[in-house]
Formats: sequence, C-alpha cells, structure tokens
Amino acid sequence: MGKLKGRRETSLVLLILLLLAIVTLRSPGFVSGKNIQRIVNDTSILVMVSLGQFFVILAGGIDLSVGSMIGLSGMAASLMNEANPAIPAIVVLLAGVVIGTALGTLNGFIVAFGKVPPIIVTLGTLSVFRGLTFVLSKGQWVTAHEMTESYMKLPHGNLFGISNLIWWGLLVSVALYYLSNYTRSGREVYAIGGNKTAAKFVGVNERKINMMIFTLSGMVSGLAGVMWTARYAAAVNETATGFELQTVAACVIGGVSIAGGSGAVPGVILGALFIGIINNALPVINLSPFYQLLIQGAIVLFAMLVNTLSSRRRAHKLLQERLS
Repeated sequence: MGKLKGRRETSLVLLILLLLAIVTLRSPGFVSGKNIQRIVNDTSILVMVSLGQFFVILAGGIDLSVGSMIGLSGMAASLMNEANPAIPAIVVLLAGVVIGTALGTLNGFIVAFGKVPPIIVTLGTLSVFRGLTFVLSKGQWVTAHEMTESYMKLPHGNLFGISNLIWWGLLVSVALYYLSNYTRSGREVYAIGGNKTAAKFVGVNERKINMMIFTLSGMVSGLAGVMWTARYAAAVNETATGFELQTVAACVIGGVSIAGGSGAVPGVILGALFIGIINNALPVINLSPFYQLLIQGAIVLFAMLVNTLSSRRRAHKLLQERLS
C-alpha cells in the first residue's frame, strides 16, 4: 500500500512539473520564485479544508457543508471584529475556529448518533449554515472599512519571508499528517473506511471516529473562514459557495478513494496544488475562467477512473496471491 501511494504521489509530482513546463512555454515568468509562492499562498486555504475533507472521505463519508461552515465562521468572526475592535485579532481567530468546530461537531453528532448517511446530513446543514450566515449578517457585508488592521494582517503578515497563510497551511498539514500516520485514531479512520464490519470486530468505535472526523473538518473550516475573510478583507454571505467541490476534487486527484480506506495527506496537498496551478494558469494562457469547472471536472473523472482501475488491479493481485 505504501509503495502504491508513493507511485501515485510521484506521478502527480511529474504531472505538476509537466503542467508548469507547458504554461512556462506561454509565460516564462510563471515559474519564478515569487509567482510560485503566490500560487502556494492562493492554495493554502484549499489545502487546509481539503485535509479536513480527506479524513471524512477516508472513513467512507463526505462533508458537503465545508463551504457553508467557512462562510458562517468567517462572517461571525468578521462581525465580532467589527463590533469589538479592541478584541485582539488572535482571539477573534480562535472564536472563528471554535464556531467552525461546533458546526462540525453538530454534523458528527447527527451522523454518529442519528445513523444518517453523511451525504444527507451535510447536504442539509449546507443550507442551514448558509441560511444562518444570512440571518446573522442580516444580508449585509463586512468590508475592509469595518475590519481592523490586525485582523486583516492575520494571513498577510510574514515570517522569514513566507506569508502567514502559508505557515498556517503548513501547520495544519504537519498536524494532520501526524494524526493520520502516527496515531491510533488515524489508523482507526483507515480501518473504518476499508471495512466497517472488520473494524468493529477489532474494537474500533465508529461513533467516536465519526465525531472526530467531522469535528476536525469543522475546525479547519473555521480557521479557513477567518483566513478567507481577512485575506480578501470582505465577509460576504456567499463566501466559499461551492468550495466543497474543490476539496473533493483535491482529494480525488490526490489519490484518495471516494469509497474510503485509501489515501494520504501528501497526495491531498499535491491535488490541491494541482488545482491551484490550473486556476492560476488559465489567465496566463488566455483561457476563459469559465473553462475552470470543465477542466477540473474532467480531471476528477480521470482521477476517479485511475483510482478505480488501480483498486481493481490491486484486488486482483491479492486474489491471485491467495490462490497461488
């Protein structure tokens, strides 16, 4: 399994390098250090939220509410910053994370104790959370004029010449890599996604895992909501609408099985970066942004086909080994 993951990630790295080479033919400055850092910066929020989505998909579920959690958390944090400018920006950030965590916990509770499929639960809360955003804001926006400088600097500051947003993305990536690879809970997520019946037989608590993964998804969505509104200096009611599709795309492109049980953090990061490069490359090659969804959808379909064929080949190989 480890070798298979390594091959997929290596293939994705080569594909990214090929994409960069093609775009560079049209615009030599595209691969400059400054532009690469800008692409990574642009993709950091997608990386964070995709990693939260990764754990949900890994366990055999899906979280369609991440975009709405980003929107609600970001709006709540922005309104708090507007109403109480004296509150330190880091406290507002923590408040946004807490709100996102609470929303994710609600999703997890309904899935774990209500025995409702994740796709149904999060399809419902997608609308509920978006509606709450409109109710909370009364349909109004929070713009740069209402935000404090310290709040807007949360993603824009830098350390060692690297933006804070990239550091936040790196922090989330390292933490979730450790969780998935070096903890019992991480192994249990893989176990449930691979075979729920077998996982229960060896004592894995499915309710606990469902609570954990959806809470985790909400937590990173809350962080992303604050970073999103601070970065663009605007909290609008439609913030991150449809963003859940990009997170699923990043996971699938990164080699995560949509059926659960297979995938890795590095692959998801590479999948998100691949999407980020495409989004930044379209204007450079004079291709209309309207093609973005078309290209992204085609890549996702291709990635799912590759994942399915790889899984079948692996299953066939295991069967042959057992029969020989």
